Amino acid sequence: MAMKRTAKNSTQLRQEAEAQLAHVSKAKLKPRPVEELLHDLQVHQIELEMQNEALRQSQIELEESRDRYKDFYDFAPVGYLTLDHEGMIDEINLTGAALLGVERNKLLRRRFTHFVAPKDRDRWHRHFLDVPTHDEPLTCELALQREDGPRFYARLDCKSLTKAGKATVVRIVLTDITGHKRLEESLREKEEFFRLITENVDDFIAVLDLEGRRLYNSPSYAKLFGATKAMKGTDYFAEIHPDDREHLERIFKETIQSGIGHRTEFRFVLPNGDIRHMESCGGLIKNSQGKASRVVVVSHDITARKQAEDEIRNLAFYDELTKLPNRRLLNDRLEQTMAASKRSGLYGVLMILDLDNFKPLNDKYGHDVGDLLLIEVAKRLTRCVREVDTVARFGGDEFMVILNELDENKTESTTQASIVAEKIRAALAEPYVLKIQREGQAETTVEHRCTSSIGVVLFINHKTSEEEVIKWADMAMYQCKEAGGNQFRFYDDANT
Repeated sequence: MAMKRTAKNSTQLRQEAEAQLAHVSKAKLKPRPVEELLHDLQVHQIELEMQNEALRQSQIELEESRDRYKDFYDFAPVGYLTLDHEGMIDEINLTGAALLGVERNKLLRRRFTHFVAPKDRDRWHRHFLDVPTHDEPLTCELALQREDGPRFYARLDCKSLTKAGKATVVRIVLTDITGHKRLEESLREKEEFFRLITENVDDFIAVLDLEGRRLYNSPSYAKLFGATKAMKGTDYFAEIHPDDREHLERIFKETIQSGIGHRTEFRFVLPNGDIRHMESCGGLIKNSQGKASRVVVVSHDITARKQAEDEIRNLAFYDELTKLPNRRLLNDRLEQTMAASKRSGLYGVLMILDLDNFKPLNDKYGHDVGDLLLIEVAKRLTRCVREVDTVARFGGDEFMVILNELDENKTESTTQASIVAEKIRAALAEPYVLKIQREGQAETTVEHRCTSSIGVVLFINHKTSEEEVIKWADMAMYQCKEAGGNQFRFYDDANT
């Protein structure tokens, strides 16, 4: 704007001077060359003044630009410095001086290596010599030593420059990366910490993407599936037992949607077909935008616990010798069957049977041989009934059978129960061939005949208690015993 105003004034002055000259010439009617020359000199003087003004304005702008550059240079967030070919500091801005902890005027002509930590000096020397051999900038990271304080980590972006007639210099952009280095170190420490945990725990840790593909498996997985590297990128749910897969996939999706992990149990199918019971809990990892990124699943092998639970359950509810339900489980099954009979209006049946010729076998050959016979009796009984029915060992050589939901008609139900009872009687009356193997002796074979006495009770609508039904069946069984055994009998007065 100043230049435009100056140009406008010069034109005006020239016009005014020429107008005056014309006025004077008209008044005197005769041209006067001297006055014309004076006029031109005046105009030229004005033009010179305007040029001087333009130069002055340019000088002001250059000084302002230089000041801005100086501010930008000195107070930049990074350090700028120039090293000569010997590594001496030729120039440095205020930020660079502050990073090195020395006043700027005391840094000039000092060797930069003085500020490099001893452990990095050899590396810096090699890097400094390498910079002039490359056209593009080279970067290195060093530990630098402040003269007035502790060490700090810096990134040095170095570029070699050569001006005509001058020696080569190295321009450096110096950036303090101490915070970044500390963050990296903290992350490394955390990674090492978690690596030690994952590699030394018995739990199974898996990191999955949102599609359920494996991104990481802890080394413990090698105990189940072999090398963990081959598992990367595979489907996590492929090894899940088919009966558990849908349930686990649903929980996985719920964890992603809600961000809340769920504890659950499932089974792994190993390559050799073995089954491992697992208890697991998932957790959602979110990215910096708060969106779901990955899922971490921590699982624990509970196979031994499950086996122990099954063993405890078997001890509590199953006969150790025959593996049949014991008296406790039988009472529960009888209660359920009677309740079902009340709902359905169909008859149920309870049978109690006792072996007629069992004691002589025990007396002659011992209880271990008697146990062999009881095991065979259990097998024969199980083959005589349906899967929905129950065969139990009541104690000693006494067994019970529960038949579920026969018919709503008592006569038809009696017929069906008679068929099963006769089938049982005949099966148990068949000869028993028992193989005896005692330590240090050759295997021997014992053949024994052992019939049974069977008491039968029909029940419906839960009109009587479990205790009464058992008592009535027991009474019918003893009537068979008194009649010579090897038969079955219904309890006539059971009030059914």
